[in-house]
Amino acid sequence: MNLPPAFWDSSALIPLCADQPQTSSAKALYNCYSIVVWWATEVEIVSGLTRLERMGGIDNAQFLVGKGLMQSLQRIWTPVHESPAIASKACALLEKFPLRAADALQLAAALQWCEGQPNGNVFLTFDRRLREAAGLAGFTLE
Repeated sequence: MNLPPAFWDSSALIPLCADQPQTSSAKALYNCYSIVVWWATEVEIVSGLTRLERMGGIDNAQFLVGKGLMQSLQRIWTPVHESPAIASKACALLEKFPLRAADALQLAAALQWCEGQPNGNVFLTFDRRLREAAGLAGFTLE
């Protein structure tokens, strides 16, 4: 089944890897959209899973299952590779929106993916600030 693509922030992918309050929403989105990510998504997901484990939200067995699920997702996602243009765009986004560096890089990668034409392209995130910035940039939000 060919699903339309959407750009997925790691905050929308971590709930697919570990049980979270957003897991049911993330699973519904997974059934509707294929996954496009920025090149460092693997690092962000592992960071999120290790943080959950350290905070007691998941145990080591759940961490290992989550990491395995991430590796399964990795086999099917389409990455947007790093480039000087993405770094430059991320710097401009930081001046425009109250984003963290990694979030600005994610949004810049999404803009690279859609060739600077966000209208009609879907951006998926459960991060409030990134969601607001993506919407203001012109992406469709789910």
